[in-house]
Amino acid sequence: MSTTSQKLSVREKIGYSLGDLAANLVFQTLMTYLAYYYTDICKLDTTDASAIMLTVGLIAAFGFNPIIGALADRTVSRWGKFRPWILWTAVPLGVVAFLAFSQPDYEKYQSKVIYAVITYTLLLLLYAANNLPYSALSGVITGDMKERNSMSAYRFVAVMFAQFFVQVFMLPIIEHVGHGSKAAGMKEVMTWLAIIGTIMLVITFLSTKERIVPKPEQKSSLKEDLGDLVKNKPWVIMLLLTTLVFITLAMKGGSYVYYFKNYVDKDSLTQFIQPITSFLSDIGMNFFGEDPVSAGFGLFNAGGIIFMIVGITLSKGLADKYGKRDVFGVALFISTLFILFFFFFPPKSVALMFTSQILHGFFYGITIPLLWAMIADVADYSEWKNNRRATAIIFSAMMVGLKVGLSVGAALLTRILGFYDYVANSDASQTPQAVNGTKMLVSVFPAIPFLIGVALLFFYAINKKMEVRIEGDLLDRRK
Repeated sequence: MSTTSQKLSVREKIGYSLGDLAANLVFQTLMTYLAYYYTDICKLDTTDASAIMLTVGLIAAFGFNPIIGALADRTVSRWGKFRPWILWTAVPLGVVAFLAFSQPDYEKYQSKVIYAVITYTLLLLLYAANNLPYSALSGVITGDMKERNSMSAYRFVAVMFAQFFVQVFMLPIIEHVGHGSKAAGMKEVMTWLAIIGTIMLVITFLSTKERIVPKPEQKSSLKEDLGDLVKNKPWVIMLLLTTLVFITLAMKGGSYVYYFKNYVDKDSLTQFIQPITSFLSDIGMNFFGEDPVSAGFGLFNAGGIIFMIVGITLSKGLADKYGKRDVFGVALFISTLFILFFFFFPPKSVALMFTSQILHGFFYGITIPLLWAMIADVADYSEWKNNRRATAIIFSAMMVGLKVGLSVGAALLTRILGFYDYVANSDASQTPQAVNGTKMLVSVFPAIPFLIGVALLFFYAINKKMEVRIEGDLLDRRK
């Protein structure tokens, strides 16, 4: 491996982080609104929506990601291996993201299903072609683990900004600009998100540099790369952990809109958020006062995200001192407890709901930068063990976990709603059974994958001591 200086400027860290901000304008929209968009705006049956999200998601996970990973690792250009992919996919990703949430008003139900399948498939293909090389880029920008931790912190603060917009402002803005039509509001909002995201991806391409370059004589077949993965126990654990984390995120994130619409007491919610919505109206954000459910949903998410950002800022210092694995495991476990607390909150306990969301956000925020930094460490571990570096194929496997988790979590969400007899887009009150189902979907069900993930970390070998050893050995080899 040949390298240049491993130190990164603030400019490059910010430039890199904008790429994930752009990608998460798409990803957070998928995770938060896709199930709701299909069931309550496109009016698809919960069974069909579940089948689309699961089937297309699994095809993307096991089909698109390995192919993109293998191609990216073998890309040769004057810009490097991974940066060109960010440039090539910037415009197509924006266009397809717009189309996926802009379904025409088809009269035939079958046409709606076909349109959803085609646009969702193209969106996941382009997302893989963009975000997989982007994620792999973090493994070759620098080999300095402290710099990598710092870059991950910048990156995931940017992710939180994207999440903040999508989960806090997006639903009230959709209601406001759509003038009563959620479909029209979604279309207008996605137009601007596509334009802004495309610009940010171009900035990422222009402002970053690949410093860890494989030796020209390093050659490996796809079979050898896959063989290295299978024998890489930390990689297997991170694959399972990534899958479990995103099952929970998809299930929990997509459930809150149903939870606020059907479970939370509207009068108690209105009374609790009234001082905040009055203040926001005074400073020009009048759309927050138009609907207490969408306003409460947005402010609830805002509290969690603000404290996630606080947790992210603490992540690097804790990881540098105690190691990524131990900090991740402890913080994930504590954050799961605050998810479980939602099982015990009655509909009028709005203050407790907001408090639990804030504390969950803080502890989960500590884990956010560490997941992807740990995957980059697994790429280092593979190079350390095998004297071959295959960054993208390792990250592509993690993207398999992400896509499988997202697909299974979203499919479970709509399937469980159907199991509890939820009636999509109904103006009438849901049955007590359906209302209870929305509570279970933000408490017990999403807590289970997180707890299994905590248990898996006991078998993950890359602790603080091994991190230091791998970094030192690889530095000597690259010199």
